[in-house]
Amino acid sequence: MAASPFRTDRARSCSRPGDGVCPARLSPNHLQQSGAPLLKRLRLYFELLVIAMNRFVLHDAWAIASHIALSVLTSFFPFLILVTALASVFGTGTLADEVAGLILEAWPQEIAGPIAGEVHSILTGRRSDVLTLGVVLTLYFASSGVESLRVGLNRAYNVRETRAWWLTRLESIAFVIGGAFVLMAMALLVVLGPFIWRGILRWVPALQPFDALVGFLRVGVATLIIVAGLMLAHKLVPAGRRTFRSVVPGVCMTLFLWLFGGFAFSWYLDYYPGAYASTYGGLATAMVALIFLYTLGAIFLFGGELNGTILAAKQRRLGTKPPPPGPNDVIALP
Repeated sequence: MAASPFRTDRARSCSRPGDGVCPARLSPNHLQQSGAPLLKRLRLYFELLVIAMNRFVLHDAWAIASHIALSVLTSFFPFLILVTALASVFGTGTLADEVAGLILEAWPQEIAGPIAGEVHSILTGRRSDVLTLGVVLTLYFASSGVESLRVGLNRAYNVRETRAWWLTRLESIAFVIGGAFVLMAMALLVVLGPFIWRGILRWVPALQPFDALVGFLRVGVATLIIVAGLMLAHKLVPAGRRTFRSVVPGVCMTLFLWLFGGFAFSWYLDYYPGAYASTYGGLATAMVALIFLYTLGAIFLFGGELNGTILAAKQRRLGTKPPPPGPNDVIALP
């Protein structure tokens, strides 16, 4: 029986010491055989997942996930304060609560409930003062969440950022401002959606049976925000250039694991409601949110590692080399 192409180089060390992943073990023939039997394809997918998990561990993704969790938690309120200030300028201060609701829509209720209450207490009232002296600090701290994602994704895609730190920080701030305007537009759509629908029904009463579907508008908008955010994060945040098609596998894996992880986390909190309170006392709410974000961050990084594994395997198949430093501002990790 012929030896498996996946195991011909098991004893050989990686050609790049800092990588420790050996994506070249994936046989080009396996990636080309569109008519391969089902078992061989399943074995290929299993090998991809194993290599991605190996990359996940070797790239210190667990430690980076904790950095992402803390950065996202600390940047969440500055971001909402910025949204409140921008919304107040346009005379729509109530949109901040809608934005917070859209962000927390997919979170387990045990976590989203207490945070939503704190968000409402902080965001009540006009915050136009943020647009004066505090705008720089607000933007800086809000952009820290994007910077933490950049660190993890650069490792996942096996690239190193060579641009100046202030340039990447400005890029992160641009993402924050753009995200604030997009979320306000989405929130405005959620607020005005029922009014627009009632106006449509006056002109087209035949659409009355679809009235129940309007209730899913909020869930649909939240899902759209998550998918678009993941796609743009993998496409634009790390160094280098990638196509939207190349990031789809990791995004799909992230969405699936997030859905499963969210249900599992909710089930745990339902069946063991006092577990965190008995351990952390008054800090239970903050710690539950932090652990939940830590789980989401780890899953997000695994999606990046899966994309990085597939891209490395395709480069091996095509015989291409990483682009030289210069136009892409990217050099391969040693």
